[in-house]
Amino acid sequence: MNIENLLASLEAKHPGESEYLQAVKEVLISIEDVYNQHPEFEKAKIIERLVEPDRIFTFRVTWVDDKGDVQTNLGYRIQFNNAIGPYKGGVRFHASVTPSILKFLGFEQTFKNALTTLPMGGAKGGSDFSPRGKSDAEVMRFCQAFMLELWRQLGPDMDVPAGDIGVGGREVGYLYGMYKKLTRQCTGTFTGKGLEFGGSLIRPEATGFGGLYFVHHMLDHANIDIKGKTVAISGFGNVAWGAATKATELGAKVVTISGPDGYIYDPEGISGEKIDFMLELRATGEDIVAPYVDEFPSAKFIADRRPWEVNVDIALPCATQNELNGEDAQHLIDNNILCVGEISNMGCTPEAIDLFIEKEILYAPGKAVNAGGVATSGLEMSQNAMHISWGAKEVDDRLHHIMEGIHSQCIKYGTLPDGYINYVKGANIAGFMKVAHAMLAQGIY
Repeated sequence: MNIENLLASLEAKHPGESEYLQAVKEVLISIEDVYNQHPEFEKAKIIERLVEPDRIFTFRVTWVDDKGDVQTNLGYRIQFNNAIGPYKGGVRFHASVTPSILKFLGFEQTFKNALTTLPMGGAKGGSDFSPRGKSDAEVMRFCQAFMLELWRQLGPDMDVPAGDIGVGGREVGYLYGMYKKLTRQCTGTFTGKGLEFGGSLIRPEATGFGGLYFVHHMLDHANIDIKGKTVAISGFGNVAWGAATKATELGAKVVTISGPDGYIYDPEGISGEKIDFMLELRATGEDIVAPYVDEFPSAKFIADRRPWEVNVDIALPCATQNELNGEDAQHLIDNNILCVGEISNMGCTPEAIDLFIEKEILYAPGKAVNAGGVATSGLEMSQNAMHISWGAKEVDDRLHHIMEGIHSQCIKYGTLPDGYINYVKGANIAGFMKVAHAMLAQGIY
């Protein structure tokens, strides 16, 4: 495999799709050595097939706002790879949505889902529609119009969407309701549903919970106790909520959250009613964290900055892609950071990742650390298929077991001769090998 030639070819075919090309490059560099040990992969052109999505649906979504004005957005569904199971991946409603971002997320999802060991392929979808500032009726009409265009491509054994940024329980309910109306079927075609109609307990907090289980295993493997450690978290939505909750349960102290307006530093720790207030802030739809200091005066609000300048033991990006850059990484390293876990998708830039690995910091990528969300979605699919509902403890126990298994795979493939665990390499190789062998077994199609 010639990585430079392959990347040059992809860039020529997909110019300007920086997020997608960044994700592909990271994986190719990690798997190059093991790929070249398998001439059967090269003969079947596994990489050339794997880096391109199976298909991309792009469609117009036209809806009417509360003023009676006609609005038009773009909708997408990228079905990336179904070698190990039906396409599975979230739907994102945000003004920043582009094909490049969705392709990077679908590509990452393919490996992430493989790591869970559950039978799920990779996909992603969404629209440049933003629910912020819209009424419930407007969100409902948009979701119904979106589903009217996409429903034929979905099904419990074909493609199973879920929520993502801008798509929570409300949006999933509207999407699923329209899907049921059109298909006249009650199936497990969506995950992240309400508990009243097939949803799973602990799904909203599962990404954060799973992330902390993984980080706990990282620290434990390095003989470091998480109790008493300070934690910087970015974001303040469901992922950050789950991460803060579980970190506190495990005995750590969360001291930051953040939004587009800046970050909160609370040296007393963000726990209990403060974690609940995070969700109240999110529910306002304002997407800002500054009001936190009005409620809890012991905290400080630092405008237009990121939390990675704070001196902490553990850093957990929980917001969006490339939110922690090389300069941030150097700040963390200078402050003797012990561990960095990406709970957001591709939360660190390549420069940051290179610095962490060069300094042999405990660092793990999103496809491993944040797999708890889709793992619990997979558990929701299982419950739907069997027409049963598990209790919170059973779901949580299964989630913990899955995250432990992902950590073990990373150790297997990522341990270097000097004993350092390169979790990026471990996660990429483990996910790739499973997908590659499945593609090889199924022939050329």
